[in-house]
Amino acid sequence: MEDAAGALDAARDAYRRHDWAAARDGFGAARAAGELAAADLDALADAAWWLGDFDQASAVLEEAYRRHLDEGRPGPAAMAAIGVAVNHLLRGDGVVGSGWVGRAQRLLRDQPEHTEHGYLLYLELEGALGGGEADAVVATAGRVREIGRRHADPNLVAGGDLFEGRALVKQGRMAEGMALLDEAMLAVLSGELDPGWAGNIYCHLMAAFHELADVRRAAEWTEATSRWVAGLPPAVLFTGICRVHRSQVLERRGDWAEAEREAALVCRDLADLHVAGAAEGHYQLGEIRRLRGDLAGAEAAYRHAHELGRDPQPGLALLRLAQGRTATASASIRAALTAVTHDRLGRARLCAAQVEIALADGDAETAGRACDELTRTASTYGSSGLEAAALQARGAVCLAGGRAEAALPTLRAACRRWRELDAPYDAARVRLLLAVAYQALGDADAAARELDAAEVVFVRLGATLDAGGIAARRGRAALPGGLTGREAEVLALVAAGRSNREIAASLVLSPKTVARHLSNIFAKLGVSSRTQAAAYAFEHGLATERG
Repeated sequence: MEDAAGALDAARDAYRRHDWAAARDGFGAARAAGELAAADLDALADAAWWLGDFDQASAVLEEAYRRHLDEGRPGPAAMAAIGVAVNHLLRGDGVVGSGWVGRAQRLLRDQPEHTEHGYLLYLELEGALGGGEADAVVATAGRVREIGRRHADPNLVAGGDLFEGRALVKQGRMAEGMALLDEAMLAVLSGELDPGWAGNIYCHLMAAFHELADVRRAAEWTEATSRWVAGLPPAVLFTGICRVHRSQVLERRGDWAEAEREAALVCRDLADLHVAGAAEGHYQLGEIRRLRGDLAGAEAAYRHAHELGRDPQPGLALLRLAQGRTATASASIRAALTAVTHDRLGRARLCAAQVEIALADGDAETAGRACDELTRTASTYGSSGLEAAALQARGAVCLAGGRAEAALPTLRAACRRWRELDAPYDAARVRLLLAVAYQALGDADAAARELDAAEVVFVRLGATLDAGGIAARRGRAALPGGLTGREAEVLALVAAGRSNREIAASLVLSPKTVARHLSNIFAKLGVSSRTQAAAYAFEHGLATERG
């Protein structure tokens, strides 16, 4: 008995020190020698959870739940039920998870309000945040914070600040929302929170900054979270979630090889623990592979992300564009935007992609609408990344409309913003547009410099498709009249006497897209008929080159 008591004391000490492996081994040894108290079962389950053994954690929590019930403690029993629910929900088992949530709700229904009620509300907020009911989230978050203050529970106070802050940010109430997120950050950094709840708040803060495209804060907070995770013995779940965001930061900074390695580790480590995290890892793999020109690998990764419940947009639509399937890309991004009506931040990335796709499809009107929405969102949120993306989109739309004078200063500002944010790929993509703008304004020397600078970055990053397209871009930069490469191809076929339907078949486009390109060509060249357009093509050597 003395040996068992000593093992139990050692296990409790290891648990207090967050030495999860020693705690689990110690509690396991004590359990083999005799029955554990309910509180020790809670601790054993917690240690197993930190080590990523959700099966053991759930089984032990179920035992603790029954013990608490048998001994007349509905509050602790509800907390055990909430723990079991969380484990199932993280793994994507919503039916069983919801069943355990229901058990906790029934236990607490007739009990005086205490901290357990706050944690149940916290769990409800996890599911409500993305549902578009920001006002309801704000109200519930306030209740969580009030329960925490009344019962001196810092986890609930910080959690209330977190969710109210995220909801206010989604509503565009940036000053109020960011102040609350800062409060939650201070609580985490103070070390006064339970490690599990601190980790949850860390993850939410990283997600908020990524959603906002707040590039600097996302990088800083990802680094802070990495240090926090490194200070704990094995923390499998939080290590994996942190890797998702680290991969996103590395991708933005141009370290694609390391970003891909981190994303692959996420897919492996979270496969059986956190379905949403694993899905995000696969989506991130798709993004990196698409940028590196591995289109087949990107396709597989996006498909896997979708199977796990992650909407593969806008990456999948941009992949279709890279595959030359412009009409499919246009329909894909249009449907994605139709599905997201309440989330301005969620729509921002979709709008940026729609600008690129619509311009490639010759649809200046759609590109303009998407650009306007992106600009309004960037103005509302004041995020560095959104502002840079909006400037890039505005410059591209101006350029496609033959307004190089308006495009040039806007694109220069976009390039400067991306460089300040240490985003080399984004800056290089803007340089391609700058090259076209300079050429349209007669500055061939400046256009060549921009193309050279972009090529250096693409080669260094391993952006094979972008690097391979530089030669074609150099030819396009010299096109007269502000024509794009695709417009020059259409014009050449017009000069050859082809009908719209024949041009569509030749270039693998829809007749509607050909008509759109032709309308843009007429506007840029100042002509009103196919005959005049054909004459322009012959006069400027386009018919010979492309016919």
